[in-house]
Amino acid sequence: MHPDLKNNLIEFKKHLIETTNNMEPLKVWEMQDLSFQAATRIMSTPIYDALKIMKDVSQNFPIRARSLTRIPVDKKMQKEIEENQKHFHETLGIQPGEARLFLNGLHIDLDFQDPFRLQQIFQSPIGSSGRFKGVAVLFVDPVQEDTGDYMKLAELFYHHDVPLRIGIVFILNTREEIDGNEDAGVALWRTFNYIAEESDTSQAFMSIINMYHEVKDGNILTVDDVKHVLRSEYPHANVQSILDVHSEYDEGRKAGATFYKKSGLGPLPQALFNGVPFPREEMDAAELETLILQRIFDATGFFQRAVFMGLLDDHVNAVDFLMDQNNVVSRINPSILGAERRYIPFRFTSVPFHVEDFSTFSFLDSQDKSAVISDNMKYLTKKDEDALYAVTVWIVADFDKPAGRQLLSNALKSLKTSSHTRVGILNNPSSKIKEDNTAIARGILAAFFTQNNSNLKSFLRKLSKEETAKSLAAGTKIVKFLIPGMDGDTFEKKYNTLGLDLIKTQQMFCQEVLKLLPGQMAVISNGRVLGPLDENEFYEEDFNLLEKITYSTSAEKIKAIVKEMGNSSKSGSDLIMKIDALLSSLPKTEMRQDVELLKEQYRSVFVVKFEPQENEPFYDIIAIVDPLTREAQKMTHLLIKSFMFDLCISLNVGVLSHLFFNSFYRFVLEPELTYGINKHIPSEPVAKFLELPESPLLTLNMITPESWLVEAVNSSCDLDNIHLQEIKGAVIAEYELEYILLEGHCFDVTTGQPPRGLQFTLGTKKSPVMVDTIVMANLGYFQLKANPGAWTLRLRKGRSEEIYQVFSHEGTDSVADLTDVIVVLNNFRSKIIKVQVRMQAYENDNFLSDLYFHRIMMLSVLRHTKTPVKFWFLKNYLSPTFKDVIPHMAKKYGFKYELVQYKWPRWLYQQTEKQRIIWGYKILFLDVLFPLAVDKIIFVDADQIVRSDLKELRDLDLNGAPYGYTPFCDSRREMDGYRFWKSGYWASHLGKRKYHISALYVVDLKKFRKIAAGDRLRGQYQALSQDPNSLSNLDQDLPNNMIHQVAIKSLPQEWLWCETWCDDESKKKAKTIDLCNNPQTKEPKLKAAARIVPEWVDYDTEIRNLIQQIEREKKNLTSLFQKGLKHDEL
Repeated sequence: MHPDLKNNLIEFKKHLIETTNNMEPLKVWEMQDLSFQAATRIMSTPIYDALKIMKDVSQNFPIRARSLTRIPVDKKMQKEIEENQKHFHETLGIQPGEARLFLNGLHIDLDFQDPFRLQQIFQSPIGSSGRFKGVAVLFVDPVQEDTGDYMKLAELFYHHDVPLRIGIVFILNTREEIDGNEDAGVALWRTFNYIAEESDTSQAFMSIINMYHEVKDGNILTVDDVKHVLRSEYPHANVQSILDVHSEYDEGRKAGATFYKKSGLGPLPQALFNGVPFPREEMDAAELETLILQRIFDATGFFQRAVFMGLLDDHVNAVDFLMDQNNVVSRINPSILGAERRYIPFRFTSVPFHVEDFSTFSFLDSQDKSAVISDNMKYLTKKDEDALYAVTVWIVADFDKPAGRQLLSNALKSLKTSSHTRVGILNNPSSKIKEDNTAIARGILAAFFTQNNSNLKSFLRKLSKEETAKSLAAGTKIVKFLIPGMDGDTFEKKYNTLGLDLIKTQQMFCQEVLKLLPGQMAVISNGRVLGPLDENEFYEEDFNLLEKITYSTSAEKIKAIVKEMGNSSKSGSDLIMKIDALLSSLPKTEMRQDVELLKEQYRSVFVVKFEPQENEPFYDIIAIVDPLTREAQKMTHLLIKSFMFDLCISLNVGVLSHLFFNSFYRFVLEPELTYGINKHIPSEPVAKFLELPESPLLTLNMITPESWLVEAVNSSCDLDNIHLQEIKGAVIAEYELEYILLEGHCFDVTTGQPPRGLQFTLGTKKSPVMVDTIVMANLGYFQLKANPGAWTLRLRKGRSEEIYQVFSHEGTDSVADLTDVIVVLNNFRSKIIKVQVRMQAYENDNFLSDLYFHRIMMLSVLRHTKTPVKFWFLKNYLSPTFKDVIPHMAKKYGFKYELVQYKWPRWLYQQTEKQRIIWGYKILFLDVLFPLAVDKIIFVDADQIVRSDLKELRDLDLNGAPYGYTPFCDSRREMDGYRFWKSGYWASHLGKRKYHISALYVVDLKKFRKIAAGDRLRGQYQALSQDPNSLSNLDQDLPNNMIHQVAIKSLPQEWLWCETWCDDESKKKAKTIDLCNNPQTKEPKLKAAARIVPEWVDYDTEIRNLIQQIEREKKNLTSLFQKGLKHDEL
């Protein structure tokens, strides 16, 4: 209406903004309640607007401060905040003014969390773990009546594509020879293996389901049911040969029953979800479907936290992740793992009474009785050494009864592999104590008092045998069972004078303190009483589990403290036992992750609840925050932009927390791309600052993730000096993410120190050097500027590349031992890698092995046989040059080849040195490395020359052994001082057997797999590899160590001749010559080869000529290709 007043109206608007958004400094008295006033302002609004108000107040505080000073503080709210603050401090350690954010009980530190990680977790409850929610495993007997119901349940989950991995473990007859025509379970298993081999596992599973569809309600599976399905689905199958005693499809039949027995699971059927057994009362097939689905939903939070913390992503196998959790155990024993705990009431001071003074003992209270028993207890350990033991186990039983002796025998077996345990014994006789019914008990006690540890163990093993008990009962004197090395006179004297008071004392302790009836058994671990135990309830595996639980739960930490105190082994171990018993018996006070608020009617808390929609993620969020802090600026934006949640925000007002809080703030993080007017082009993320006062001098700054390099690429003014009064129009600034940093740490693997001055380059395939950097001495840190894409990190050409080579790397996107380190930047988050380097060796056997020895070994094999040959190569450790040449060799010499690989399992102890990794592959994965159709393989070291037809070795009878190795030569006498296997451990362990070399061996894979040799070798490797002094020569020490469990066929000596160990005379008969290292002369292999093997020169020349020919052909092809390109251009 009045266009001439337009300018006046604009000025009036500015005046109103300036007066409303006054930034004049506040007086001290105006600031003292400002945070409480802000809290009152927020809580006075409707719940759904409170978060928006808090965002506005926190992000625009400088212009909102004065208006807040006019708000009267709600005193009841202030009192509630102060009470909550006291509660937060006591329960969570939170000070007034501090902020905490909890997402489904998980604390999120906003100062360190990547905003993209936060956004990811808010948008997806499982993230990159996909649809996987868990593993259900059914343990069933195929011929139980209700097994069909469980199999149909598995079918239901399978057909409905439930996000669940289903495993079925069949518990079958374990007799060595059994006819599948007579046992339906065995018939089912052999049929499954046959179909899996003919088709695949899925088809085999469906065939089993079809078998149970044949079974009528109330009946059990029969052999006829199995045969009917097999004949209908595979009419040409030889049913008799598939099912009979000598079936080829029997592999793995015993595995289920063996694992079931070892696991300690209860009566069949059993079901586990993510390794946790269902209670017996829930094992109803009709109800199990609902229960498993409920478990899937319950598992969501666990996987969600794992994704959020970066522990689980697309590159981590979810099942392996579950198996790697600390609470995963190899066996289930309710007595050990149950929540119910009972402890001996130890006292920490000694009492002046002796364990054999029964009359005095009977008048003592429980604590004093416990002190007398513990002070006088004698112990058995794994080794004869005076050490500090973290776990103390007492075995309580009547050792003159078979069950008691079996419990003792199981404890002795477990002690063989124990590292932390000492064992004592307590007698709890079943009947009135007399000399004739305590012979074994008195013998055990006398041995504990008089014998050293080694003899004591051997003697106890003898006493725990049933034939010993029968002989003693028949009148044989106990001294007849003494073993060589025992102090017989001292033992006999103690045995005859021991009397019965000691046993009476122990029995009274068992009854009055342990609350056991006469003859009842128990096991006590660091004062924790497990019992009474039933007969055959506690096996060797249970003792191992008990040690693991006791040690990892508390004893390990207590031992470390006691060790620092300098206590002796006996008193120190006693102290560990008593401290553990005391602390473990105290009521547990767990830190609460879900925050409880004190008030029923909240004045300082606002709660927002949403009803989740189907298939939408859902969260429970608790925020504790002062509205006038930087944390509130971040947190409010994040929570407003999130999706569906139950939100509870408690205002935690600080004392003058706002004094240094003088900035305007915007958080730019959108949950997804947004589109502007042009629907095809996403809108750029924008931060808008409106209604800013014009008079003060302002500065614009970006707070970016640590790995970002951001620069301002366009602006309408000086962003460090923004004075709005002097600027016409809006201030526009445009920022660009220029680089994402690749950061890392580099160390010399030999010295463990940063390789000061080492230089790296980063580039692509087309441009190998785009940026470079130098490694700092500080933590070996380096950084390189990059962008999304695939990059190659290399040592800089020149001195860096000449002196060093990349040894290994972590956090990258290429094989760990690849010299060129590939790094992929595929998101906006930080990428930090670790690189290990080592100084170059001037002679590198691995390199020579690839370029020379492998090819010459192959040529020597081919020259001495007319039988078709197929070579198998471990793909991971072949050089690119070798892989280029091998197809040409195969074409020229007419052989077949195949590259095989197998991923080292994450659960198996990892080797770090490349040579030891290769050694591991030579022995640990023979059963899984090759296709199952391969029956026999021969391993030949790359540095061997073959002089005979290897068909002889292939056809050699191994006499039932799974593999054959050649023993080390003994004929070169001047090397006797280097034959380590002739003395010490190896001489004792091998006895009359020989120590075998791993340079050449033949493996009967069928037999190897049948006897589970791979599993045995891996199990022993896992046990020994923890000790750095074990398995020095991994590939040959391991099979020689296992020679008693996995037999070795000793090959005739002429199959492997080595100058180091064999004399010159025996060389004439040599069928292969191995260029093994000489520890005396240390002669380089390449030099030794030409001297020892005359034909080496001819082989070498032939291979070199072939390689030159290949290079010429490559050049010709390249030249023709380039000419072709030029012609196309014309």
